[in-house]
Amino acid sequence: MILDLPAQALPRPDRQVLSELDWSEIAALWNNNELGALHDLLNARWARLIRNSVLGSADPEAAFLQALAFATLALFFTQNRNQAGALLLLDDALLALGRYRPRFLGVQVDPIIGTLQALRPLIAALPADGENPMFPFVYAKFEHSGASS
Repeated sequence: MILDLPAQALPRPDRQVLSELDWSEIAALWNNNELGALHDLLNARWARLIRNSVLGSADPEAAFLQALAFATLALFFTQNRNQAGALLLLDDALLALGRYRPRFLGVQVDPIIGTLQALRPLIAALPADGENPMFPFVYAKFEHSGASS
């Protein structure tokens, strides 16, 4: 049986997600190494953005948030003895963030990519549950202008 449902208008994309993003909060979480909390924040915003977007996960802003979440989780994993997961997400982040160089939505993308590129060969040679290869673990600060671009 085929249901003949009345057509419904698609909801408009939830662009309020982007206007509500506080890049200062994101920078503070990144710069204070609160990567688990940052990943959760980015993932929640990504999910909310794609929920009503006609483009879904192909939405450029949503894909950028997801790429930042990949980078965040890669850094989190390498600090928590999950080098296999870190390497997988690091590669995903490098591929996804490359589309947004050198800057997107006011975020300086190149320093993040530089950190991931420097980290990749260090963790590639480690066992899956190896210790973080950098001590102390220092990575590029999150830089943003707060303006769209």
